Amino acid sequence: FYDAMDIIESKVKDVPPLEVFEKAIDNVKPMVEVRSRRVGGANYQVPMQVSSRRQLSLAIRWIREAVRAGKGRPTCKRLADEIMAAYRGEGAAMGTRENVHRMAEANKAFAHFAW
Repeated sequence: FYDAMDIIESKVKDVPPLEVFEKAIDNVKPMVEVRSRRVGGANYQVPMQVSSRRQLSLAIRWIREAVRAGKGRPTCKRLADEIMAAYRGEGAAMGTRENVHRMAEANKAFAHFAW
């Protein structure tokens, strides 16, 4: 992680690397997610708000999984690239977030099952 912060510091001169990291995490945090709810013998994907602790957990997990999926380069460089991409609103972790939001939007007809 510290090596990745050094790489980010060398690439972004005007913003401290910790601020880049915090903004990247904030960009990746999901606002809503779908949860499976069984109602009357049928399973529905119900969109629900995500708690702040779970938002942070999911954001870090998605960035970590995106870094682990990449091969062929040192982990610190992959982590730095993924954090930079998330800072700009791009990358695999942001794609995962967009997919979760898209799924929640598609299933908002079942929001009345959220109780």
